[in-house]
Amino acid sequence: MQIPNKTYMASLKRKILVTSALPYANGPIHLGHLVEYIQTDIWVRFQKSRKNHCLYVCADDAHGTPIMLRAQQESITPEDLIKKTQDEHEKDFSDFFIEFDNYHSTHSKENQSISNGIYEALNSAGHIRKKIISQFYDEKAEMFLPDRFIKGECPHCSASDQYGDACEDCGATYSPTDLKNPRSTLTGATPVTKESEHYFFLLDNFQKSLKNFVANKITQTEMRNKLQEWFDSGLRDWDISRDKPYFGFKIPGETEKYFYVWFDAPIGYIASFLDLCNNKKYNFDEYWAKNSKVELYHFIGKDIAYFHTLFWPALLEGSGYRLPTSIFYHGFLTINGKKMSKSRGTYITARTYINHLEPEYLRYYFAAKLGADIEDIDLNLDDFIARINSDLVGKFANIASRCATFIHKDFGGELSEEIDSQPLFDEFCNTKDLVAKYFEDREYSAAIKQIMKLADRANQYINDQEPWKLAKLKGKEKDVQAVCSMGINLFRILTIYLKPIIPNIAKTAENFLQTEPLYWSDIEKPLLKHKIKEYTPLAERLNKDNVVKIITD
Repeated sequence: MQIPNKTYMASLKRKILVTSALPYANGPIHLGHLVEYIQTDIWVRFQKSRKNHCLYVCADDAHGTPIMLRAQQESITPEDLIKKTQDEHEKDFSDFFIEFDNYHSTHSKENQSISNGIYEALNSAGHIRKKIISQFYDEKAEMFLPDRFIKGECPHCSASDQYGDACEDCGATYSPTDLKNPRSTLTGATPVTKESEHYFFLLDNFQKSLKNFVANKITQTEMRNKLQEWFDSGLRDWDISRDKPYFGFKIPGETEKYFYVWFDAPIGYIASFLDLCNNKKYNFDEYWAKNSKVELYHFIGKDIAYFHTLFWPALLEGSGYRLPTSIFYHGFLTINGKKMSKSRGTYITARTYINHLEPEYLRYYFAAKLGADIEDIDLNLDDFIARINSDLVGKFANIASRCATFIHKDFGGELSEEIDSQPLFDEFCNTKDLVAKYFEDREYSAAIKQIMKLADRANQYINDQEPWKLAKLKGKEKDVQAVCSMGINLFRILTIYLKPIIPNIAKTAENFLQTEPLYWSDIEKPLLKHKIKEYTPLAERLNKDNVVKIITD
């Protein structure tokens, strides 16, 4: 992965814009979704801890036939449906401490204006053409079938139960009419074909520039290899229109043709930022003009790589916008080694989890499993319990718990005037660049391993010094204060390191320490002759009875 040289060095202050994929406004957030938003939020919080100017924008993806049909089923308007769903999404994100600088909707005046502008720029430059196509039509439902309402066997690998636009097994993209043994998911009927005139984006016009874009190491090596396969098989024209009935934006000059949801959805990144500019007075062109020097990063699931690494950059280039600096892909989530599934009881919504367990425990566990690659990660519930109880309770919180009791009991809550072990304190401070590099490179699991090594060192120091024995000896009062103050200062550094991952626990720790919000630049500033509050538990042990409720509920 290529990143700007020494971006992890504290002396550099950067301007960064970050996005995550837009959740679809047709259902709840589930734990599989949260992998991406937690991964992104940790990275953004790390940048802000470094006092880099980092903005995180997102939006609900609010268009398409599924939303139209669900609104009909619920006897409400699509607008009412997407508003209700967005409110639920934003509440889930907030409860998981995922903090956006702006959260918008693709069904907005900003998105319609920008989408129309991009379309018109592409059309005037000769990158759009019309052609007659054969489409699947459900005679029972009396409508053309969108890709996601057709299932069949993949024309490339023969995997069964695949949607009409892309195969989840082999990653191939294709036309719905290429599916073998297709069926309508609306009625179960075998669809017939009908002709219709559609608008196509000429993706192949950008093959050379896209190859250069990918060759510049804008994403992980595994994904670049996959992209090369798509280049080798040839880039195909992309259908960007849909026939009525449809919920979305009408194509300029048309009355019965709409932009396909995948056309205006990624444009929602730009629209959300424009909405932020309108509210906070940021300079839009500084971030999105072709010559922009701001870093732009997309965090995306590997299943939508084709759209984000080929279609999206081509749309941007063809309409005069800047390209992303990098696109970071991640894998899927499994539960106890199995795919998320309602029938297996492993389809767990964010709200179900929140009803039973602390959100930051999941943030920590995901971080402990996430690296910079695109491998899937597994939420193993037994491992989850063991990890939280060992790391957050037994190592991190234990340091503060062990030391604060003595500081309050014998010294009125006041820490000593000096650091007891300068070499150990320096060891904790000198690890900051390594931990920062791990965060920067999205190697969160490596960061946590390093942080927990330090937590072990802190606990070993306390074990070796045995303040509980010193407290029983006359004349050793200052030694007890020095040892426990040292422990509190080591805990404080660990809090700064863990803050991007467990921000609310860190906030509680800051209150206990009676400090202002802690930043990376505070690592080397010990608390001396400083009063702390009495300790209250920062994390509580998990037991299996509570954890299994997220599956059995």
